[in-house]
Amino acid sequence: MLLSGGMDSIALAYWLRPEIAITIDYGQKAAKAEIAAAERVAATLCMEHHVINVDCSSLGSGDLLGKAPLKEAPITEWWPYRNQMLVTLALMKAIQLNVCELMVGSVKTDAQHTDGTREFYDKLSELVAMQEGEIKVTAPAIGMTTVELVKKSGISESLLMYAHSCHTSNTPCGKCHGCMKYMYVKKQLGII
Repeated sequence: MLLSGGMDSIALAYWLRPEIAITIDYGQKAAKAEIAAAERVAATLCMEHHVINVDCSSLGSGDLLGKAPLKEAPITEWWPYRNQMLVTLALMKAIQLNVCELMVGSVKTDAQHTDGTREFYDKLSELVAMQEGEIKVTAPAIGMTTVELVKKSGISESLLMYAHSCHTSNTPCGKCHGCMKYMYVKKQLGII
């Protein structure tokens, strides 16, 4: 699975327990903290963990890079073709590992941008299946909110709190969309 270190991917990992996790440093501002969170979760769940380092920062925009979003951006955290890029990079590693399915932690609210929708992942999986390796791309929690996914997963509060959701820094800023979502989910779950 693609394990970003955020709440969604951590809850999905706990729920479905894949054998292998892939985390990508693609030049985002919070890469160090995301990798640390993913490493802790992968170790706790006894998952084989791989980190890919590919600097794509010259191609990004928005909060994740600490720059102004492009005019096409539906939200400030938008990085053009990000999910497609992440899936492609993960697949390049997954095929080396003889993986037959790559899971991603997208949830219902990710539909704010096209590459966070069920239709996007269905078409991407169809395209990937045409290629060598015939790997299937799935988004098992795409019909759930983060709160629903966390509840469904049964993950402990202590493991969930490893998540790093800040888009702008390795230390939570408390102001970005990722930090706001983190606090909202904690509140909905009665953690704060």
